[in-house]
Amino acid sequence: MDVIGRHADEHGPSVRLGHYLARDGSAGAPVGLDLDRPHAALVLGKRGTGKSHTLGVIAEGLARASDVTGVVVDPLGALCGLPDGVSARTIEPRIPASAVPPAQWPELLGLDTDSSAGSLVWRAASDADSLHEMRSFLAARDRPDAPGVRAARNHLALAADWNIFDADAALGDVLGSAVTVLDCTRLAPAARDAVVGALARALYEHAVTTDLDRLPWLLVDEAHVPFRGTAAPALHSLLTRGRAPGVSLVLATQRPSTLPPVAGAQADLLLAHHLSSRADRQALRDIAPATLDETALHRLPRDTGDALLVDDTTEHALTVRVRERHTPHLGDSPRASRR
Repeated sequence: MDVIGRHADEHGPSVRLGHYLARDGSAGAPVGLDLDRPHAALVLGKRGTGKSHTLGVIAEGLARASDVTGVVVDPLGALCGLPDGVSARTIEPRIPASAVPPAQWPELLGLDTDSSAGSLVWRAASDADSLHEMRSFLAARDRPDAPGVRAARNHLALAADWNIFDADAALGDVLGSAVTVLDCTRLAPAARDAVVGALARALYEHAVTTDLDRLPWLLVDEAHVPFRGTAAPALHSLLTRGRAPGVSLVLATQRPSTLPPVAGAQADLLLAHHLSSRADRQALRDIAPATLDETALHRLPRDTGDALLVDDTTEHALTVRVRERHTPHLGDSPRASRR
């Protein structure tokens, strides 16, 4: 089996991704994805072309491989069937409030950092280690009717309603099994931002401060959303510095044109399903200009599950058909004919 992400004479754990696709549509040699070293990968594709399915195939491979572990941020519910038959679990995300830097709390809650309410929330986060303590900090203000106090208290009440903050949550616990799927289907975008940012920071800190017995992977579906919010700085750091201590990052999105340039610049692996938007196709060209010539772009597959694969290690661009998943894909849209 050919394995992308490494040279032919290298060995180690890998994911069976599928097989190469000949120009006549016939199946070629099996193809896998390297797990032996850290990578930054992009999985692109418009809705319904196989993007989340490919993410699930990678997650299945991580669950079956040794010496690696993975965390999957699943906002669509497409990966929640993963525990069936593989070493994985699905949980609802919980993070300590202290996992969000104090300076990010106003933005997380939609407050201007220079406003009275934003300033109070920042001070509360700096003074406290839990959301309960932050709310107590505001409740203890001498004048609860002072400018910004009511707004700050109301916004922290909203954060409590997200049901993601737990003072006893230990982010290191998500690395305990081969793969942990975080079910984020019920989370508001801001709550998901808090989770993704906390995870990215925790994984990096874990990697630089611990002698890793398993290389960690973070897989994020609909990745263009957290890149627009408070998780962006942590994801940026993981992209630019994560591979050195051993952290891999896989970003899946249907909107590559909305990703920051650093995502394409740092990616060493790319799987592109069909893209119809001119802006998204231009973004694909900008990500790997040395490898993606016009001929390669015209070969961008149209069939669901087929993808253009770009490997920086070998500087090759090839077409692949991603294999069927062994576990259920639960993110399909409803159909009237199924009722």
